Amino acid sequence: MHDFDPGYTHEPYATLVRSHPGPEIYPPEDFRVEWGPVFHRGRLDGSARVLVIGQDPAAHEAVTRRILVGTAGRRVQGFLAKLGIDTGYVMVNTFLYSVYGQGGGTAHAQDPAIADYRHAWLDALMEHNAVEAVLAFGGLADTAFRTWHATPAGRRYTGAYQHMLHPTYPESASSSGSTTLATAMAKLLADWNTALEALHGAITRPDHERPLVPYGSTGFTPADLASIPEADLPAGLPAWMRSAEPWARREGATPGEKRATIVVEVPETLRPF
Repeated sequence: MHDFDPGYTHEPYATLVRSHPGPEIYPPEDFRVEWGPVFHRGRLDGSARVLVIGQDPAAHEAVTRRILVGTAGRRVQGFLAKLGIDTGYVMVNTFLYSVYGQGGGTAHAQDPAIADYRHAWLDALMEHNAVEAVLAFGGLADTAFRTWHATPAGRRYTGAYQHMLHPTYPESASSSGSTTLATAMAKLLADWNTALEALHGAITRPDHERPLVPYGSTGFTPADLASIPEADLPAGLPAWMRSAEPWARREGATPGEKRATIVVEVPETLRPF
């Protein structure tokens, strides 16, 4: 038997998907609107106790049509597992579309029209789930949550909240040359350990009771990561799209070609031939 995400078949999510904004709200010079919106990952059946806010979809997400499925997704999945949350979560992004250019997201962090649609999703998720904790990964996600929390509906949420470093912070921070990968990784793991301590007692109804096991200081171990559940993705997607292998990448000889091209390749170690 194969589980799958049935999609946006019931309200209020069906209407939210039908009414999603496009280039009139998300400027194409700052967002890859040509790849379409990516709405969520996780439970839409009312069983979510943890709400995750990410940043924007990347190449893997554009193909699977669900958020946080690459390296960042496996790290987040492992963090939730440490809290005893294996299925009781729902995830949305700050932006529906992939950010194009380093400053694209920051430039639109306070856009009212972008925020209004995001608020509609957050309102719906909070109304139809007994959310006990919200996790915001990255500064833009923190801004998104705080902007929503200042609304009348947002002020009704009184559960736990943690702003955490983005799952791929070590790689992005070290790529600029301002710090080393080891230093950035140690910073992220310390930050996530602080969040674990704060959240472990705040979630009163985890999927499974587990003792708190913190991260080490040097990097993620295999035990710190978790696979993306088959039930989180649309029907029929192959198992290798949930693997740890990097199977999607942007390629092109020019910025325009690279923007328009995602190369998808079955990982060599997972080919049946």
